[in-house]
Amino acid sequence: MDIVRIMPCLDMKEGRVVKGIHFEGLKDAGDPVENAAFYQREGADELAMLDIAATLENRKTRLEWVKKVSSVISIPMTVGGGIGSLEDIEMVLQAGASKISINSAAVKNPDLIKQAAKQFGSEKITIAIDARRNRSVPSGFELVVSGGTKPVGKDAIAWAKECQKLGAGVVLPTSMDGDGTQAGYDLDFTRAIADAVTLPVIASGGAGTLEHFYEGAVNGRAQVLLAASVFHYRILTIRQVKEYLKSKGIPVNL
Repeated sequence: MDIVRIMPCLDMKEGRVVKGIHFEGLKDAGDPVENAAFYQREGADELAMLDIAATLENRKTRLEWVKKVSSVISIPMTVGGGIGSLEDIEMVLQAGASKISINSAAVKNPDLIKQAAKQFGSEKITIAIDARRNRSVPSGFELVVSGGTKPVGKDAIAWAKECQKLGAGVVLPTSMDGDGTQAGYDLDFTRAIADAVTLPVIASGGAGTLEHFYEGAVNGRAQVLLAASVFHYRILTIRQVKEYLKSKGIPVNL
């Protein structure tokens, strides 16, 4: 097994970190710069920063947030939200992101993945795949865009395979059914994506206990474990998670 990495996630709105449940009922969870610096000190391997309202508000990612956060950390940072063109990707990378994450724009224009991978390198291109359970699609997981507000009638697992063919470097699947619940990753969804692609998969949505992280790595076959609520509200520390995983035989950077 490859080294499993821990990735706190800063969901951003109006300059603050926020967190909700099933993408709704957002509550303030602190200052992004303070949180980012804290997580690096705690031993985070990577950081995600998602401008969750950008697509809904039909605007670009706020570059000043990227610049401020990237200035206080040295670990890789993936930035997403409102990125819809090669120019957007270039600006976000120049502002300090190591990787970008696209979702709605890639679904709308799959060729963007191919162009972005060619221009910036596959390793910089993460495809976020939000899904909800729906028996009418073959895998049982339907793709949802626009911050979880618009189901598109497309099979999420088939889309993951397509993204790999187009040149994506990482897949970040989030189950809307699990988001913010602290009831555990949606292991069926994460595993279905991991089994469908050979790319690194980031487990996301619902981590609430030490066991959930272990399950994400072992049952979900994720190489990166993303979490927000448990870290923002100091329910668990990154060190606790890593020490627990190590005690269970999962390789981590301590």
